[in-house]
Amino acid sequence: MPHAELGPIAVHLPEFVETNEMLAEQYPRWDLDLIAEKTGIQQRHIAAPEQTASDLAVLAAEKLISEQKIDRNEIDFVLLCTQTPDYPLPTTSCLIQDRLQLATRCGALDFNLGCSGYVYGLALADGLIQSGAAKKILLLTAETYSKYIDPEDRSLRTIFGDGATATLLTSAQERSLWGFQFGSDGSGGDMLLVADGGGRPEEDAIKPRHRKRWKSRLYMDGPSLINFTVEAIPHLVQEILDKNNLEDQDISHYLFHQATWKMLDQLRHRMNVDEQRLPIELADIGNTVSCTIPILIDRMRSRGSWRAESTNMLVGFGVGLSWAGCLWEDRYQSR
Repeated sequence: MPHAELGPIAVHLPEFVETNEMLAEQYPRWDLDLIAEKTGIQQRHIAAPEQTASDLAVLAAEKLISEQKIDRNEIDFVLLCTQTPDYPLPTTSCLIQDRLQLATRCGALDFNLGCSGYVYGLALADGLIQSGAAKKILLLTAETYSKYIDPEDRSLRTIFGDGATATLLTSAQERSLWGFQFGSDGSGGDMLLVADGGGRPEEDAIKPRHRKRWKSRLYMDGPSLINFTVEAIPHLVQEILDKNNLEDQDISHYLFHQATWKMLDQLRHRMNVDEQRLPIELADIGNTVSCTIPILIDRMRSRGSWRAESTNMLVGFGVGLSWAGCLWEDRYQSR
């Protein structure tokens, strides 16, 4: 049976970089040192006003196609993970198919998941390949959360950055992605949300868990999200280990969604994992939502951070609430 192999990754970050120093000049009352101490973030890339998620995704995809000399006609499915689509309809991935000049026999699908989205996307790709429906899949993540954030919102503006990634998944006979586990709890939908812009009338929309302090369309209850994460994710990790007859020492690296330094540091302590095995990479880009895990993989690959065919665990968690994890051996990099 064929399986999906996680191949090369390309990353595109918007040109404009917003630093904490720039914010300190604009808002001298903001304690940027304290904020950076908690978030671990010093700067973020921000999309231009006219740039959309599809623009960033196309740039990442074109970079991947060019660098890897990929035949566009061989791509038979596009999966796009975004929570900032260009339009309510049409489907953004269909527009991307046309802009990339892919074959019209190419499937295209959007899925609206944030921080857990990359792992969900890998599972979707693996299912398509195992079923024989596709052999070469372009998995795209693209987010422009900055468009939901009011400029004076220090709780969100200092965390979220924009960006896009493109991952090529191909059919292989040897399994390198397995052990997928998922979770969802919609009762926590009020922790992180944009309640306007959909079909639900405003008077019936989900209400934020607590009073909104800023005018941003995006609302986040950070403390509740941290509490959810440090309770749910260690259980997910243990579940994946148990179901695959593995122990903690069998995992080379835990590659987690890069939310904030504080959240990841609490997970390190809760799981008793050192910083080399659970890396934090967000100081220069911020929380890029569905893009954080592929950016982390790309950076660690460039450093040669793991042994050939070592077992790693990928884990995403957040908005929804949703979470997902899987095991992964980097057979592409070990060639």
